[in-house]
Amino acid sequence: MDDLDFSAKPVSRPEVVAQLAAHSPLYQPALALEFFRCAGMVEDKPAGKPIFSENEKSGGLFSKGAKMYLLLEGEIGLMIRNKFFGVVRPGQVFGELAVIAGLPRSATAMAKINCRVLSLDEKQFHAALEKKPEFALMLMSTMVQRLRESIARLGAVGAARGAAAERSDILDRKTLVSLQAALAAPEPAEFAAGKVIMSAGAVGAFMYVVLAGRAAISVGDSVVERVGPGGMFGEMALVDNCVRAASASAETDCKLLAINRTDFLDLVKAKPAFGASLLKSIALRMQQLAQQVA
Repeated sequence: MDDLDFSAKPVSRPEVVAQLAAHSPLYQPALALEFFRCAGMVEDKPAGKPIFSENEKSGGLFSKGAKMYLLLEGEIGLMIRNKFFGVVRPGQVFGELAVIAGLPRSATAMAKINCRVLSLDEKQFHAALEKKPEFALMLMSTMVQRLRESIARLGAVGAARGAAAERSDILDRKTLVSLQAALAAPEPAEFAAGKVIMSAGAVGAFMYVVLAGRAAISVGDSVVERVGPGGMFGEMALVDNCVRAASASAETDCKLLAINRTDFLDLVKAKPAFGASLLKSIALRMQQLAQQVA
């Protein structure tokens, strides 16, 4: 560890903030522990040993399966290019984005002292979510808090032209049919091209799943995302009961599945796969917006 700089003051890094989800006041350490105990494995990590490395990929023939972690004992240093920017302490979750969304590691996690962790790979994560689906809502809440911070930064610096990300196929056709059947009003809402679907600053009564067409998500005057069939948007306001952080309009004629907050909460609890899909959608958006802010 001699070549690693742990002396610098921790700084905020929008691309890795989700790895310190426990910094949120919405985070519940007891629920996190129950969740990891459902399917997790205890692992000991000796001082100086990297738990995962920056840019490490979670899939592919020659890559190892990604894991997310709950720190039980010790202290983990988080680094980018061998420069320290944050610390994980007992009771905190880290490394979840690689499991939730299959994203490459955005930082290196190194055991500063001997550590003990509970780990979950993707299969174990979904097994735990079946038993404790409320964990998804808690994790969503902390991620949405960070996502709002990134959107605020993007609004301050302005979005780059041509940088709009494309998002679709988060939900497969089978899941879409299942959602429609589970809702009291399964008929899709239709929006003609150019029509406003939601406005920044407004109270959010619904989230939307795109069944057909494409919606454009805007921060200020700039389109930051385009959401196609199987993609979702508008869930942030349902998660944290705050006003809309972005606007959305129909870029083409759209058919949308509108989900109110009561149904949203019921679906997260009753359908763990839906909660997992929402987490993936939010995680991908966090990565996309962080890249635009950078």
